[in-house]
Amino acid sequence: MLKTLTLAGVLSLGTIAASLAQTPQRGGTLNFIAPYGSSFSTLDVHATPTIQDDIFASSIHRSLYRWDSEKNEPVLELASAVEESSDGRVFTYRLRPNAVFHHGKPFTADDVIWSYHRVANPANAFPGARFLANIKGVAEFAAGSATTISGLRKIDDHTLEITYNTPTNPGFTLMRGTVAIYPSDIGGRPEFATRPSGLGAFRFVEHVPGSRAVVERFDRYYKEGLPYLNRVNVVIMGDASARDVAFRNREIDVSILGPAQYQTYQADPVLKNHLIEVAEVFTRNIGFNLSYPPFADRRVRQAINHAINSGLIIQRLARNKAYPATSWLPISSPAYDRNATPYAYDPARARALLAEAGFANGFEFEVNATPNESWGVPIVEAIIPMLAQVNIRVRPRPVESAVHSELIVKGEFQSYIWSNATGPDPVSALLCFYSKTPRSACNYTGFSNPEFDRLFDAARAERDPAKQNDLLRQANNLLQQEAPIWFFNYNKAVMAYQPWLHGLQPNATELALQNYEALWIDSTAPASRR
Repeated sequence: MLKTLTLAGVLSLGTIAASLAQTPQRGGTLNFIAPYGSSFSTLDVHATPTIQDDIFASSIHRSLYRWDSEKNEPVLELASAVEESSDGRVFTYRLRPNAVFHHGKPFTADDVIWSYHRVANPANAFPGARFLANIKGVAEFAAGSATTISGLRKIDDHTLEITYNTPTNPGFTLMRGTVAIYPSDIGGRPEFATRPSGLGAFRFVEHVPGSRAVVERFDRYYKEGLPYLNRVNVVIMGDASARDVAFRNREIDVSILGPAQYQTYQADPVLKNHLIEVAEVFTRNIGFNLSYPPFADRRVRQAINHAINSGLIIQRLARNKAYPATSWLPISSPAYDRNATPYAYDPARARALLAEAGFANGFEFEVNATPNESWGVPIVEAIIPMLAQVNIRVRPRPVESAVHSELIVKGEFQSYIWSNATGPDPVSALLCFYSKTPRSACNYTGFSNPEFDRLFDAARAERDPAKQNDLLRQANNLLQQEAPIWFFNYNKAVMAYQPWLHGLQPNATELALQNYEALWIDSTAPASRR
């Protein structure tokens, strides 16, 4: 098998190519999985930063752009064309005239403008606000000095102009689920949060909390001939062993594999032939609340990075289903520094740094953690004896995945362990450490550094891609030195799929986020799916 670490590094290219060569069959039911928790935290995708919720929401909603896994770039979705001004700040969109919301409302520019105002409204504290921050007038709207966002202008029902403060590539920010387009007539009603209506290929049917969410084909979808499937059941299955049993019993059609299962499936002569592996743009880390006194000192944060043997944990617990992290941006990022090296495992250096910072006798802290085997309680338990060697006492604070992000956004933590999206756009990724980015958006640690801000501002204003990437590379390297987090690893995502399922995409932004409209099942599927 061919191995690659590119943005969409897929190891089963031959299998995927073969499936694409076949004629898609219409009909059937897909049993997909939401593997990152025991529930959905909300059906309002504007309100949640978690992939778990987006796995379901992406079947219902559409954003102005979408990620194309084959091209490795964002492409237009709700517009047929876009015109860019010479200075890279003004974009004029020709919106799809045939798009209709599931409850029958035609899609217009008003829906885009209404949705972006809802997301940018500071009273909502929605995570997608950071993706709109560079639109002209958003800052004034958020501050309350303007009632509308001046950079959003409706020319007619199907023509929209968006003006930015600085040159930008809007595809990276406007492809997110957190900035999906809601219907302006009912999108703000309370009942919308439990029975959403979108522009996607499937319409909402039901949500059984803690069990599943169900969608069915929308016959008025704007792309002719799509979707192929009649129904998608998104089954909530956060336990890896439960997914393994259900997959082997042919009850589900895909399974996201953890480290132990990855090794087992690789060794199976049948299962190994139906795996997709992707170098995802996610960074696993422990984030430090910089308002907690010990973490205010950079030397303490550096000491923790030196005291943890990250390589050993990746080898033993992650079973090499990961790549060592050197900073925030992942190896597939265009601004990643190929010469960067991880923090050396050096307990002696860690003790010296702690002594310099006035913590020779150590201190204690707790880590908010979900049960996730790759970035949860098991990892915290692994670092406890390592940090104990330098007199740092660590306690895991177990939390459910549905409330984990809520606590982080509120700042109710001393530290947390998480897996965060760090691509594909390095500007959006590094925005999470910009001092003007609020915790509610993504500056969860409360990081503030004037030199980082200077580099970031210069990068955001730079139009030459090479020069911009160099500035971002410097900012990312500075972040490694400042260490507002413990840099753990970059994820290698692995999905097992049944042989009757076709059309899966090597989505490096999140392998579990699939474009359901392109998926189809053949006649070898169990009768319950055909």
